[in-house]
Order: sequence, then C-alpha cells, then structure tokens
Amino acid sequence: MHNPAFIIGAIFVVGLILIWMILHFGSRWFSARQNQAAASAKSDLEDMFIFTDANRIMAINIAVLILLPVVAWFVTGNLVLTGGCVIVAFVAPRYVLRYVAEKRLRLFEQQLPDALLMITGALRAGASLPIAIDSVASEGKPPISQEFDLLLREIRLGVDFGVALEAMEKRVPLQDLALVVAGMALSRDIGANLAETLDAIAKTIRTKLQMEGKIRSLTAQGKMQGIVMAGLPVFLIFILNFMEPAAMAPLFNTWYGWVTMAVIVITISIGYHFIRKITNIDV
Repeated sequence: MHNPAFIIGAIFVVGLILIWMILHFGSRWFSARQNQAAASAKSDLEDMFIFTDANRIMAINIAVLILLPVVAWFVTGNLVLTGGCVIVAFVAPRYVLRYVAEKRLRLFEQQLPDALLMITGALRAGASLPIAIDSVASEGKPPISQEFDLLLREIRLGVDFGVALEAMEKRVPLQDLALVVAGMALSRDIGANLAETLDAIAKTIRTKLQMEGKIRSLTAQGKMQGIVMAGLPVFLIFILNFMEPAAMAPLFNTWYGWVTMAVIVITISIGYHFIRKITNIDV
C-alpha cells in the first residue's frame, strides 16, 4: 500500500512541472505571436505611410491586453465579461488596422477622379506624364498624393513605368485604380491619346461613385436596423441588470446563464451578418 504523503508529494511535483511547462512554452508562444503581430502591423502601417517602431506596437498591444481585462474586472467583477474583454483585446488590433486601411482606400477612391482630371489637364497643356504626376503629388492631398509621389520617385530611380504602376496597384488594391493602370498601359502600347483615355476613365469612376453613394443612401436604413437589432439585446441586459441585479445574477454566475449568453451572442452575430450581406451591394 502506497504512502499517502508520497502520492501527494508526487502529485505536487507533477503539478509544478506542468505549471512550469505551461508558463514556459506559453510565454514563448505569446512572445512569438506578439512579435509576428507587431511586424505585420508595422508592415501594414508602412503601406499606409504611417511609420512607427514594431516594439512600440507590441508594447501597446500588451498594455491593452492587460489593462482592459483588469479594468473590466474592477468595474464589473464578472468573470465572463472579463474573459470577453480578453478576447476583444486579443483580436481588436487586427480589426482596427483593417478599418483604417479600408477608410484610406475609400478616401483614395474618392480622390482618384480629381487626380486623373488634374493629370489630363496637365497633359493637354503640353506637360509630360512625369510632370503631370508630379502635379498630383505636390498639389493633391493624402493618401493619393503619397502614392503618386512614391510612383514618381520610383520612376526617377530608373524603375520601368509599367512596373511602378503595378507596384502602386498592389499597394492600393482597387478596381478603379486597376482600370487606370490598364488604360495607361494600353495607351502606352498602342500610342493612343492618354489624356482622352484618362478623361473617360475619370468620368466612369465618378459615375460609379455617384451610383454607390445613392445605394449607400438607400441601404442606410437597413444598416441602422442591423445595428439596432444587434445592440438592443445587449442594452436590455445591462438595463435589467441595473434594475433587477438579483434576478439577472444567474445569467452571469451560472453555467446555464453562460450558455444562454453564448446563444445570444451567436444568434445576434448571425443575424447581423446576414443583414450586412443584404445591405452591402457591390457595384
């Protein structure tokens, strides 16, 4: 018959070893993951002409990952909400970067017709294409001035014009810009009038943007209904928890309450996803 003290000691040693392994390999995985995320974020920010240090990005991510759950715990004292804040802090930076990148692309798309008309006017006045591009780089506003300035620098460094255009198309993945690049390449190959080509493309893009604006206006009510549909249950949960904390306590402190919360979150997410799909009309 085994000695109980020996069994307890063995379990204690095994537990310590497991805890050490979890902390050791978990910290290595977390550090590698944060370094990778910081490097990826640094590259994405540089594509948007936002230059910063990868260590600073990693420090901000770790600070948010620690502070947000701590604040949630001290404010609410609820383990479920604290765990939710951990998940949000873990995935939020990726979505913030995606939002900033999409906002920059939309602004570039809105500025593109005016930039093309500026290039067209310079070409018709007798200027060369690099001088016309320089007018956009010097007189335009970011982000389009930044992209055309980089295009002009690459051309001045000896990069082929077509290669420089393809590089800009990769940095700014827009269908409208792909149309401009194709028009410039076609005019260069067959010797067509570049000014007339860019003028026609600018009118096409402007018409497309006007149509997209009308569609956004017509679908704005549906998008707002989706936001209200997704936010109303959460709002009611907080209001009821404030009015009747004893009645709402099982929702936050029991396993079946947590299951109910998970079902609520999943169904709301599915409904909002389908509403976004219906109201998101691509032209």
